[in-house]
Amino acid sequence: MRSPRRCSRNGCPRQAVATLTYVYNESTAVVGPLAAFAEPHTYDLCEPHARSLTAPRGWDVVRHEGEFEPPPPTTDDLVALAEAVREAARPAPAPRPPDPGQHHENANQTGRRGHLRVIPPNH
Repeated sequence: MRSPRRCSRNGCPRQAVATLTYVYNESTAVVGPLAAFAEPHTYDLCEPHARSLTAPRGWDVVRHEGEFEPPPPTTDDLVALAEAVREAARPAPAPRPPDPGQHHENANQTGRRGHLRVIPPNH
């Protein structure tokens, strides 16, 4: 599951609820609701930073008039969470008993256990 987006301001740990976009050719800073996706050249802001933003001299600020609220979880977030829970609950496969017909030389082959790889010692 994706973690919530954080405010872009240095040192701010709060969750982002607004997106700041600069429109350079119009000398305007636009602060609106949090964009669905983080885009290059935009900045995510928490509510206090979104409300207190000032623009350089000669620039205008266009600010969303309503309340800034964190976005609800998307279906992608819910699906990712459900898949993570299913994966964690899935039992590990039982190890296969050694085949009595196998020779001992095959017992030293490289094998896998979960996310680890067993490498036989060199003789």
